Amino acid sequence: MSDSTPLPTEPLVLDVWCELQCPDCRGALDDVRALRAHYGDRLEVRLRHFPLEKHKHAFAAAQAAEEAVEQGKGWPYVEAVLQRVEELDRRGEPFLIEVARELGLEAEEFDTALIDGRHILIVDADQAEGKAIGVTGTPTYVIGGERLDGGKSQEGLRERVQEIADRLLSGRA
Repeated sequence: MSDSTPLPTEPLVLDVWCELQCPDCRGALDDVRALRAHYGDRLEVRLRHFPLEKHKHAFAAAQAAEEAVEQGKGWPYVEAVLQRVEELDRRGEPFLIEVARELGLEAEEFDTALIDGRHILIVDADQAEGKAIGVTGTPTYVIGGERLDGGKSQEGLRERVQEIADRLLSGRA
């Protein structure tokens, strides 16, 4: 006898290679929000860290984002930092801790995490994987094995991600 109950399907994954000191990544927030709203739980949007050497606070910001994930507010933290990229440029780590406090997170843990480096391996692993698959700038999207580079231009990227997502999701039905 077979059970005809359909098995739950895993959501389609969209990896967003991002850097929290990147003005282009701030610009991509609207696209990411729109994609999340459009697909709901059928699309899992994952932040992947790709701190660029030209931004001196990007590596610390990536570690802070991981602490926010650990405290349950990863995306709200990422969005709050990206909305104020210029302030991160000017103020660095004190700004990252201030944003945590503003979101009601345990700011002291952010300070400690930035000192003890508890999230460095996650950031390093993301960056190494990004380099291995050809990420050179941010934002870069990977969906269904296709890499879409938004570091030069974001024009048409949301539509391209939607085309790929629609094709892949329709193949699951």
